[in-house]
Amino acid sequence: MGVEPGNSVAEEIPEADPGADPGADPGADPGADPDADPAAAVCTRDITLSGQVQSVGFRPFIYNLAIEHGLTGWVQNRVGEVCIRVQGEKAVLDAFVADIFANKPPLAKPVLRSERDITAGAMTGFAILDSQASGEANISVPADITLCDDCLREMNDSADRRYRYPFINCTQCGPRYTLIQAMPYDRQNTTMAGFPMCQACEQEYLDPADRRFHAEPVACPDCGPMLTFCRGKDVISGNEAVLQAAIAALSNGDIIAVKGIGGYHLVCDAGDDAAVSKLRARKPRPHKPLAVMLPDVHAGGVHKHDVLNEYVQIDKHELGFLLQPTRPLLLVKKSQTSTLSAHISPGLAEVGVMLPYSPLHHLLLQDYGKPLVATSANISGDPVLTDNADVPQNLAHIADAFLHHDRPIERPADDPVYRTIHDMPRPIRLGRGITPLELSLPFELPQPVLAVGAHMKNTVALAWKDRVIVSPHIGEMGKLRSMTVFEQTIDDLQRLYSVTAECLVCDAHPGYATSRWAADLAQVKDMPLHRVLHHHAHASASFSDMDTDDEVMVFSWDGVGYGGDGSLWGGELFVGRPGQWQRAGSIRPFHLPGGDKAGREPWRSAAALLWETGRDLLSSQPDLDLLNQAWLKKINTPATTSVGRLFDAAASLTGIRSEASYEGQGPMELEALCADVDIDTRYIDLPHRKSAGPDDRAMVETDWEPLLAMLTDESVSRQQRAGCFHRSMAQVVLEQARMLRDETGIDAVGLSGGVFQNRVLTETAIALLEQEGFRVCLPKIVPVNDAGISFGQIMEYAYKY
Repeated sequence: MGVEPGNSVAEEIPEADPGADPGADPGADPGADPDADPAAAVCTRDITLSGQVQSVGFRPFIYNLAIEHGLTGWVQNRVGEVCIRVQGEKAVLDAFVADIFANKPPLAKPVLRSERDITAGAMTGFAILDSQASGEANISVPADITLCDDCLREMNDSADRRYRYPFINCTQCGPRYTLIQAMPYDRQNTTMAGFPMCQACEQEYLDPADRRFHAEPVACPDCGPMLTFCRGKDVISGNEAVLQAAIAALSNGDIIAVKGIGGYHLVCDAGDDAAVSKLRARKPRPHKPLAVMLPDVHAGGVHKHDVLNEYVQIDKHELGFLLQPTRPLLLVKKSQTSTLSAHISPGLAEVGVMLPYSPLHHLLLQDYGKPLVATSANISGDPVLTDNADVPQNLAHIADAFLHHDRPIERPADDPVYRTIHDMPRPIRLGRGITPLELSLPFELPQPVLAVGAHMKNTVALAWKDRVIVSPHIGEMGKLRSMTVFEQTIDDLQRLYSVTAECLVCDAHPGYATSRWAADLAQVKDMPLHRVLHHHAHASASFSDMDTDDEVMVFSWDGVGYGGDGSLWGGELFVGRPGQWQRAGSIRPFHLPGGDKAGREPWRSAAALLWETGRDLLSSQPDLDLLNQAWLKKINTPATTSVGRLFDAAASLTGIRSEASYEGQGPMELEALCADVDIDTRYIDLPHRKSAGPDDRAMVETDWEPLLAMLTDESVSRQQRAGCFHRSMAQVVLEQARMLRDETGIDAVGLSGGVFQNRVLTETAIALLEQEGFRVCLPKIVPVNDAGISFGQIMEYAYKY
């Protein structure tokens, strides 16, 4: 843990001043006047800072701050830390330390590791010493940062030497994580090593008074990366010519694969129905929402959210979120009069939007003047593509042209995605600008631990001491590219942070590719391997946000995950704390015909509910009778308590979606229907029964059967049925929580699992719980879906083992 400013710890600075008396009392001055003001006495102070203090212009900031205060000494980068030795009057030193934290660079997040007065000889001037790579590593790897306002102004200034340069950056902006090859973060350890600086850039790079002092990706048109535009065998070089060619192609309705900071985007005119339809047909991606990059609303000093209302409904809080340095993608409401194509997010009430974050994006949006589709360039489920040579080979059937640049991307980082739920944007996917995500643990681990996550939306987490690092989004596991990036991410995290895992944690599901990988590695390396139940990991991830050490209750609702009884869980209520979860509630189980196929075929979940209750599925699905016979014999029909599959069934039974082209399509469309109905007025009060759980605790089980008559009642509108279903499921949360509180007295409720990305369900459930006096927590830093599993595995392991 860091030490608050003003405190002191007995931590030695590795390098002592050669003129110091090793036997002297720190801070003592043998020639001092005993009647003199102590605050005016000249002192020498050693300060060590960790946290985000590298790659953010911190050393020049310290240099200028010391000069401003009239202090002498030096500042130096160590392995993940900044060490400072300053000399001056005690009162001035105190003010200097306070100003470090009060006036730090915008992107810096310093943590005071130590501060102590020492005895040293007189020092003259103030210097920035060369970086030192020895000593214990306390590294923080910087994330990629959006273009800053200063660089944006320069890029748009025709008198500036970097006018319209697509790779302009400084210490406060530009790529970091995606170009770092090794730490410490110095130019020779990045993919910019192949671009020798020209004299003008080198002068800026070496000048402590310049905001590009040690900006490692610093470059200009004379020495830096360049663009190329390829259409078939035709190649256009030169930044301006490439930009003009790209704009012409977009105006012609073409699809371009554009290389950004963390990977390629597939880009086309977001208002052109024909272009968007062509992209969907070629990808193929018939329905899944496409991300949109909107024109920059603050170029030229304009900061008005109504500029964007032509495209989406957005308030000033949402705009403020979009404008933060990470430039995330946020799901916002569609505008009734939007000029965006109706094919962007069919069947949904929202569209995912972001603002330009790289210089190249700014130039494209400025020149084109209209929103662009900017969806990840990948093979479905795989990580985003990054390599110039691979992209034409993999995307030739989709893109009409390719906009490349020659700055290598060391590792992929997809765009982060957020959704506003309960008055706060909450993460759905971690990525560029957010990751590597570092969190502090409320304990110290005895050994470094690697958690490999689950299967869908995968991330990995590396933890040691009281730190945990969560990786960017990797994707759906089991495919060759996703497994390659998975292994690369694990290797990179350990290498960059100088930490080697000594223990592995994986999901309890034996069939997950990540679990098999961890088991193989554990055997080869003779490492301990711990398997964590999927929903225990969800619950433990939620617990970390609950700010308590007491027992809590956590709902863990998602698709399916391996359960402690061998069935597929997905509708659980747990009580306890990490490492000690007890199953206190669930949903009446049902058997899924076809197993995993049900995730993309919601009609199978509908069939399961109907067959469980003696009803028939009125459907023309092929081989339905054979499937029913297999279901009756329980062949490939695993039992599940999945609330996610209940939502699938509801989407099918209401006639909204029987076949899904992407995960969660039916439930998302079902939720969208609730936009125009009052969901507070009608719900089905579902019956609950108590049974003995496997850990001798009485477990409450809720029966979904009364929902079926309502969902199939065609005399009621689909909107009303969708609203009633959501309200009824929110009532389940309340009733189960009530029953558990009556039994235990616990009133703290956590929500975890991908189902709670549903805003209608979640906000209704939170409102009901809070009205009844419950304290409710919905995670705000780590996603509630499977992207948070790796972090939850760390929490569960640490408490249990």
